[in-house]
Amino acid sequence: MRIASVEDDKSQSELIQQILVSAGHECECFVNGNSFLRALREQAFDLLVVDWQLPDTSGYEIVTWVRQNSGRNPPILFLTSRAMEEDIVAGLGAGADDYMVKPIRRAELVARVSALLRRTYPQAQQDSAVIRVGNYRVDPDARTVAVGENKAEMSPREFDLALFLFRNLGRLVSREVVEQAVWGRAIGAGSRTLDTHISRLRIKLALRPENGVRLTSVYSHGYRFEATADGDKQEPPAQDTLGKPDQQD
Repeated sequence: MRIASVEDDKSQSELIQQILVSAGHECECFVNGNSFLRALREQAFDLLVVDWQLPDTSGYEIVTWVRQNSGRNPPILFLTSRAMEEDIVAGLGAGADDYMVKPIRRAELVARVSALLRRTYPQAQQDSAVIRVGNYRVDPDARTVAVGENKAEMSPREFDLALFLFRNLGRLVSREVVEQAVWGRAIGAGSRTLDTHISRLRIKLALRPENGVRLTSVYSHGYRFEATADGDKQEPPAQDTLGKPDQQD
């Protein structure tokens, strides 16, 4: 799982990262709230570990912003030296899912993180299976998509979108469902964010019938991503012209 840690103390940040990586997770560290919030607009994390006292903003404000803009997920663990009962109540009331008081205890941190992940993603073990469709191999654990022998270079958000499409093969999915699943919120009818990401995936993954898949825009609804017979050439090229993604989006 991908975890973000927001902690300005270098030694504490390194300790958190070392504990979580040794437990089998990825952990990206941020030294202040603003750098984390900028990253959150482009990246997806499965869980957040947030300190309360930060140099530019407070952990309370970060939790409040995340809940207002991303909904119920990702789960958030406050990891702070503030141990007063009113602090714990305020942190949980702001939207944190758990609260742990420093000093950091390795086993407790791993246990709390594991419990939050199990509760939030009960299907994670089943969903970790590698997906093979046509010329594609999608590995949720490694967060990679291979087209034939070549691994595609994608941003974390692009991978999340690709994984959602492959997991929903053959289904007609609305824009709102895609946005909620990948961004954690409805982006809005006037935004081109989803369209832009779809266009990038068409190019980076060569989403064409000859590779075993077809991605179709459904007017006023969303998208249908489906498998095709290997070598299917029946689709007119204009329907999946990689150089002109806006025709589909």
